[in-house]
Amino acid sequence: MKKVALLLSLTLGWASTAVAAGAGPSGDADAGKNKVTTCGACHGADGNSAVPTFPKLAGLGEKYLFKQLQDIRDGARPVPTMVGQLDGKSDQDLADMAAYYSAQARSGGKTDPELRALGEKVYRSGVAQRNVAACTACHSPTGKGNAPAGFPALAGQHADYIAAQLKAYRTGYEDASGRTNDGDTKIMRTTAFGLSDREIAAVASYIAGLQ
Repeated sequence: MKKVALLLSLTLGWASTAVAAGAGPSGDADAGKNKVTTCGACHGADGNSAVPTFPKLAGLGEKYLFKQLQDIRDGARPVPTMVGQLDGKSDQDLADMAAYYSAQARSGGKTDPELRALGEKVYRSGVAQRNVAACTACHSPTGKGNAPAGFPALAGQHADYIAAQLKAYRTGYEDASGRTNDGDTKIMRTTAFGLSDREIAAVASYIAGLQ
């Protein structure tokens, strides 16, 4: 019962933050296509990057992606490889870019068979003894996320990228040099802080293979 209450409180708290932070202009996918030309060098023309350290943006979720683009532009989420890339972009530009990428189909990935069991356990059940909530609470059992609430779709994302972000959130729990743009509830920082390196590698690999 305590675990259910924890999951519910985390989900509701994260949802309220995501909705408030993700508000913005309505995006135009057609207009966005012409605004992401240079982005294709790292993220692929359709948002499916070929390099595992660059995230797949295709199908990520318009509200979530808009917020991330805003945070990167405004300095709330420092990303060294993105320095200068969004300078001069208006909120409407970012909304259009988010709409375009979110309308694209995400390519698939694979799960390491040796990590599958642990990855599935963490994703679907969390780690109760460390109060780590199941990923399904926000990202859905299929990894498709919850677009209206601003929870990103994870299925098929590069395992290397997911692992790197979880470690950045884990650092951000105690150190501002990590990733800290998960809202006042600190849901991702709290979750990542309770995961070991092996658990992070396993759940990242499991997510990559979700269809």
